[in-house]
Amino acid sequence: MEQLKGISIFVEAVEAGGFSAAADRLHLTRSAVAKTIARLEQRLGVRLFNRTTRMQSLTEEGRFFYERCLRAVEEIRLGEAMLESGRREVRGGLRISMPVLFGRHCIAPILASLLDEHPDLELDLSFNDRIVDLLEDGFDLAIRNGPLKDNPDLMARTIARQRMTVCASPTYLDRHGAPQTICDIQLHEGIVYRRGDYDRGWIFPTSADPWRRIAPKARLRLDDLASISDAAVAGRGLAWLPCWLVRVEVLAGRLVQVLKHEPANVFDAHAIWLRSPVMLPKVRLAIDTLAARLPAVMG
Repeated sequence: MEQLKGISIFVEAVEAGGFSAAADRLHLTRSAVAKTIARLEQRLGVRLFNRTTRMQSLTEEGRFFYERCLRAVEEIRLGEAMLESGRREVRGGLRISMPVLFGRHCIAPILASLLDEHPDLELDLSFNDRIVDLLEDGFDLAIRNGPLKDNPDLMARTIARQRMTVCASPTYLDRHGAPQTICDIQLHEGIVYRRGDYDRGWIFPTSADPWRRIAPKARLRLDDLASISDAAVAGRGLAWLPCWLVRVEVLAGRLVQVLKHEPANVFDAHAIWLRSPVMLPKVRLAIDTLAARLPAVMG
């Protein structure tokens, strides 16, 4: 039981973003969380976190261990939610905002299955790539991809991780060749995602620096990922897209993944809800179900 407790605290520390935040969530002291992690590291014989005076970050071994522990913890959470729903039937409306493509392909099918399990539950799913205001727009839950800004009024939980890939059509690669290094991307035509002022380039992890941003030459900018995939299939250039989105095109040979030897960027997908002393059973059930049924790393 002590080992399970240590693993659950480890997972909470990762999801909360640090020992102090995890301590607040678990109603423990920061020292208690740090000691539990230290005992877990001693038992495993590896360092799970890099520590500085201001922050903690996962080591490579810590990331490996987290991805495997998370599945077990999520199954336990889902089991608890199911038992709770049996005692207090989940009912009423649940309004959720989600990104268009990620929501349509990955989130909505899982949530829709809850309607079969809970006949008194109603779902109102909104597909929109803008960042909604949960309180003002009346949402119980929102799904967001990528880094989150600090907001004391919101709670967040990682439900999956999305691996990115660089790809292009065979015809484009026949004409221009394939990039051999990340820096070679700058010599190619890129099909770039741009929404409003958002155009931050393509991001890759490196051993020297936390991130490297590469900006390919781009004569074609689109604010829809599916359209970027279509343009890449048509031979318009390289595209940087989630692996789950291009899986069918890659398997069919219409797109080819390049730079597969380079480390790929991985974005977290989060469930976001308003901070409250008590979480409604229907909200908890939706979050636990998504975390349990989405692949830990999508790609």
